[in-house]
Parts: sequence; C-alpha cells; structure tokens
Amino acid sequence: MPTTADSPKCFAQVAGRTILDWTVEAFVANDVTDICFIGGYQIDKVKQMYPQFTFRQNQDWPNNNILASLFCAQDLMDGPFICCYSDILFTAEIVRRILGHSDDVVVGVDTDWLVRYQARTEHPSDDAEKVTVKNGKVERIHRGLAESESYGEFIGVAGFSAAGAASLQGHYIRCQQEFSGKPWREAKLFEKAYFILLLQEMIDRGEQVSHVDTPGGYIEIDTQQDFEYARQHWCSRHCEK
Repeated sequence: MPTTADSPKCFAQVAGRTILDWTVEAFVANDVTDICFIGGYQIDKVKQMYPQFTFRQNQDWPNNNILASLFCAQDLMDGPFICCYSDILFTAEIVRRILGHSDDVVVGVDTDWLVRYQARTEHPSDDAEKVTVKNGKVERIHRGLAESESYGEFIGVAGFSAAGAASLQGHYIRCQQEFSGKPWREAKLFEKAYFILLLQEMIDRGEQVSHVDTPGGYIEIDTQQDFEYARQHWCSRHCEK
C-alpha cells in the first residue's frame, strides 16, 4: 500500500513497465512463452491485461500462502518448468543459466544481496530467504540464517526438470497428506507454508538442490520503500541504453 490499493502488486510500474512485464521479458528472451499465472487478489485484472497467459486461480488466497498457491498449477507440473514469485525483478541472464543447468532442481541466488539491505529498513535481512551452499549445492534455505553464515539470498526463481518436478510433487503430496490443517516446520499450518520450506524438506530428505548465482540483477518489491528503490535503481542498471 498504497500502490496495491486498486491493483495486484505485479502491476506496480518500474520504468514504465509493470513488474509482470519485466518478468515476461526475461522469460521470452529465453524462448519461454507458455506462461501460467497463479493468482487470487484481483486476478481478473491480470486476465484482462495478459490474455495470452494460462491461468490458475487460488480461491483461498487470503488463508494460504506461496506454496499452496504454486500447487494450484499442479496439473501443469508433469514436465520441466520454471517458476517465480510475481513481486520480483530479475534478468533474462539468470533465467538462461537456470534453464541451461543440467541438474533436476536449480534455484537462483543473489550473491550481492546485502547491498540492497543497507538501506532496506522496512524489510530487514532477517526476513530474507537466505541460503548456505557447499560444492554447488544448497545446504540450507531459511530466513533464520545469520548474515555471516549466508552465501546469498534466494531470488524466488527456481527451475525443475521433469524428474525434479516429479520429486517436488511427491514431497508436497506426502507432506500435505500428513500435515494438512496442522503445523508443519515453521508454518503454523501446512497451508500457510512458504515455498522454501518444501525446498528444505527435499534437501533434508536427500534431494539435491543446485544453485546458479547472480551478483545483483534482482530486486524484491515487498514494501513501498522497495518500490521506490526499484524505480531509482533498476533501469539505470538493466534497461537498454
């Protein structure tokens, strides 16, 4: 607020384009044109502006969270796919590197993440989805990691091969069957879980989650302060001259 008073956050404009426009541009530059948008809040406005998308509606969006929302599109997860949050700016290059990776589960990580947090008082680093890594693999992905032990911040973009997608679904179904309506990991209810909790569940169960890095080239827009930061800095670094 107030930017999202009358429209979804992905409609916020940075350098004359919506956040969603920037997302589409990063995907289309890598020949990713089959795009599914999962939404709840004011999804009809997205349908009207982006009729080329496939849509899945999260009917219970006020009562669940990112993970449950992602799985509103479970019927589209039978093959390889790449997913992302809808309130982030990222480059086509990180998409290219995720798509080009040979492993089954790959996440994007901003290794220059602390630069943005120097003036990010409304969203401190203890709320960042931080990661630790070893030999190209993610060991932990958790908000509670200390800055000093964190390698970087998960940017909200992840890629899955067909095998990775099957593994993701298998772990989700298993946890859903056991914990639906109950606390799970750090979530008060399974339905309130974040995407990163399932990634950590997979890691703890022996699955390998690889990472590709971007030193910057990513901005999360979670607060009005973030929005102003993006408007000041994104285009100066990433718009074509």
